[in-house]
Amino acid sequence: MRYLLALPFIGLLWLPFYNQELPALFGFPFFYWYQFAWVPLTALIIWLVYQSDKKKGVE
Repeated sequence: MRYLLALPFIGLLWLPFYNQELPALFGFPFFYWYQFAWVPLTALIIWLVYQSDKKKGVE
C-alpha cells in the first residue's frame, strides 16, 4: 500500500503533463487547479496508507 505515496510525487513532478491553460475550472487554468486538486488527494492517500499500516501493526 505504501507505493501509493509515490503518486503525488510523480503526478506533480511531471510538469509537461499539466503545463497548460485548458481545461479551465471555475476560471482557474488547468495548471493551478491540477496542483490544488493534489492537496486533498495527497491527504487522502496518506490517510489510507496510515490506516493500512495501523491494521498491520506497523510502527
